Amino acid sequence: MMRRYENARILMYSHDTFGLGHLRRCRAIAHALVQDYRGLSVLIISGSSIAGAFDYRARVDFVKIPSVIKLRNGEYTSLARHIDLQETLLMRQSIIRHTAESFQPDIFIVDKEPLGLHAEVEDTLAYLKTKGTILILGLRDVMDAPHLLDAEWKRRDVLGKIGRLYDDIWVYGPADFYNPLTDLDVPDQVASKLNYVGFLHRELSNSENLSHVPEGDYMLVTPGGGGDGAELIHNVLHAYQQDPELTYKSVIVLGPYMPIRQRRKLIKKGQKIPSVQIIEFDNHMEDLVAGAKAVVAMAGYNTFCEILSFDKPALVVPRVEPRQEQLIRARRGAEFGLVDMLLPDEAADPLRLAAALKALPARLRPSQCSPGLRLEGLTRISEITGSWLDKRTRQHLAVVEN
Repeated sequence: MMRRYENARILMYSHDTFGLGHLRRCRAIAHALVQDYRGLSVLIISGSSIAGAFDYRARVDFVKIPSVIKLRNGEYTSLARHIDLQETLLMRQSIIRHTAESFQPDIFIVDKEPLGLHAEVEDTLAYLKTKGTILILGLRDVMDAPHLLDAEWKRRDVLGKIGRLYDDIWVYGPADFYNPLTDLDVPDQVASKLNYVGFLHRELSNSENLSHVPEGDYMLVTPGGGGDGAELIHNVLHAYQQDPELTYKSVIVLGPYMPIRQRRKLIKKGQKIPSVQIIEFDNHMEDLVAGAKAVVAMAGYNTFCEILSFDKPALVVPRVEPRQEQLIRARRGAEFGLVDMLLPDEAADPLRLAAALKALPARLRPSQCSPGLRLEGLTRISEITGSWLDKRTRQHLAVVEN
């Protein structure tokens, strides 16, 4: 039964410097919360340049901060090239703080980056702490290779600040899949707050128009946002060219962040292959995944959850640099029997990739390989949020009575 919280407010932060993962994860959580709780409003602070391309349920909205993009070498630059990066970061920090002061949230959920991009959220976290706002850090199932994450966080005393600032830490994966803080010297103040909620289940969009979903059987190929996905698409097209027996229909979604020159080359190459259809972008990827017989993808968190949610045979080719997050997730997924995996250099062999693609539609589904698999993240988040809002309500009542 839906519960009601009058004028309850949740603020979310999604730094969004590369791809769509952070915004799509925040959006899924926000939609689940407003579906379960009447009177609740969610506001998402997002740095995504295409935040407005997605639809949002009633009582969910977003505030756009200036976009910053991550380069392939891991460095950052302002999307507006005429504006200095430091100037852009100062604007972002100011908008985040002002939004928090104006919105006065009961709960603030920070996605993945504990202090924000270049610590842009640290000041807002400290401010909201003084206001009694419940501060929650949401971590992916996998953050990065332990030695890389450890070096990055030690420079800024991130674990110490997490322990002092945050009230709860949600891990968006099961405890037996992976510990995102593996091999880090985690203080008790942080370890005691780790809350493994499970993978985030995805559902079909609320769109009544499903004309964007192709008819008949097809294999979906998606590199997520597409910023570094051109190699995967090129290798799939090359496999089709080199193996005449590979005729299964493929629908390829390039992603909104694929560079225009690479996009044009791949579209031109794909037009020569009768069994391939190329789409540049679709804001309802859930529908395309649900309609596919199998999925070929990188190993980003959202696509991984969609593969599991819609129980699709899948082949993943993970990104291996500059971060190893996808590589770790892909290997763990393969160990559990949830997906098949090829490393990028293995997928570059057209005949090897063609053989994997031909076998994929007949592969066992994830639920058949791991019968105990449960995707309960959104349900658990809703339950925990309700308990925090109850506590917040009791605190308010105590103040009024006194």
